[in-house]
Amino acid sequence: MYSPWLISFLMVVALATGQLALIVLNLWEDRRFAASRLRRSRKPGGRPRVALFAPCKGVEPGLKDNLRPLLEQDYPNYQLTFIVESADDPACEPIRELLSEYRHASAELLVAGRAVGTGQKVHNLRTAAADLPDDVELLAFVDSDARPRSNWLGRLVERLDRSDVGAITGYRWFVPTRNTLSNLISYSINSALAAGLGPGGHHLIWGGSWAIRRDVFEQVRLQDAWKGTLSDDLVATRVLHGAGFRVDFEPNCMLASPLDNDWRQTLSFMRRQYVIARSYLPKWWLLALIAATLPALTFWGGLALLVAGLATGQSWVWVPAVICPIYYATTVFRGWVRCRLACLYLPEHAASMRGAFRFDVWAGPVAGLVNWIVLLGSLFGSTLQWRGIRYRIRRGGQIQIQGREDNAADESRRLLVNGPHCLLKAPGGPCPPPAAAAPSTAS
Repeated sequence: MYSPWLISFLMVVALATGQLALIVLNLWEDRRFAASRLRRSRKPGGRPRVALFAPCKGVEPGLKDNLRPLLEQDYPNYQLTFIVESADDPACEPIRELLSEYRHASAELLVAGRAVGTGQKVHNLRTAAADLPDDVELLAFVDSDARPRSNWLGRLVERLDRSDVGAITGYRWFVPTRNTLSNLISYSINSALAAGLGPGGHHLIWGGSWAIRRDVFEQVRLQDAWKGTLSDDLVATRVLHGAGFRVDFEPNCMLASPLDNDWRQTLSFMRRQYVIARSYLPKWWLLALIAATLPALTFWGGLALLVAGLATGQSWVWVPAVICPIYYATTVFRGWVRCRLACLYLPEHAASMRGAFRFDVWAGPVAGLVNWIVLLGSLFGSTLQWRGIRYRIRRGGQIQIQGREDNAADESRRLLVNGPHCLLKAPGGPCPPPAAAAPSTAS
């Protein structure tokens, strides 16, 4: 008689096999879609005015190189706003230098002030989008840890002319600056997510690369929906899907994102993403948990069953002995396809990512196990740390700020009294002279 553990294992394998078949089919279709979109030339037509928002906090690897392309977009009709919490944020200095260098740009540096009862990034975006010029028709958003190409903005907004499309989103592909184990695991987990983006209007918005029409932004009252929340992108996803709008993915807006985190930063980042997802899109989080559980139990559970069967001399030991190598071979194949997809998206980074490619191909089950453990851990607790601020997510997604590690208290208190202001603008920028501007150190 077979062991109940073996019977349970075979049931899991059957479910995992079905999941695997769907993943492989989806992966091939996503690669076809990406190749098609990347070959396609930009649509002719008008160039509506775009308000581009780039919230920044602190200095991260390659910050200036990340922000520079935002001032070099080949889209002819946009205004760029860098947004910081306080005038003494370390990000201000490289932004000032860029604005002084690109004196022709329509760009500004806006100090939003300290958030109260809302995530700092969300507060920054709400402040910047609160009083849009009349000629702005489209809104676009980008994170400071992404590095877009010069055609990024034009590609991001070109499909927003469809009435059923609420938003267009891109995504990030991590580019490790060092091949440490923490970086390689982050790369592998993220590439599995990035490779799952393709055709269809069901996607989640990624806050580091997305755009929306102004009329849709106002119709769904996204400004109000953001109030009191921590997540700009998942809240936007929830609101747009709830209103019946599509969220489409644009392969041309897959952005390289430099990566260099230690283990503490890696695990904190992963847990934060999943806790936020559980709070704002619980069905998606549950789906992610199930999707991670099946392969983890198939491979690692199969290995445990194999060891136990060998130790006790069971006759059925051949079952996991056959299934585990076959399943591992499929992870190798999937990793290889993801590597080809990475070369398609970021050919200029292919040489520097060879070490990450090898890890993704041969050590996929290790990254999958780490991902599964962190997903399980995100089931517990609602407190997280993000950019030096400690948040607690309450029921319904409303948040409470529990503490800060920064030293900008005096500046933030002043801003709470005086309100947001334009700290610095390029000569061609849209920001009027501030009534109560902080001293500028720009040359």
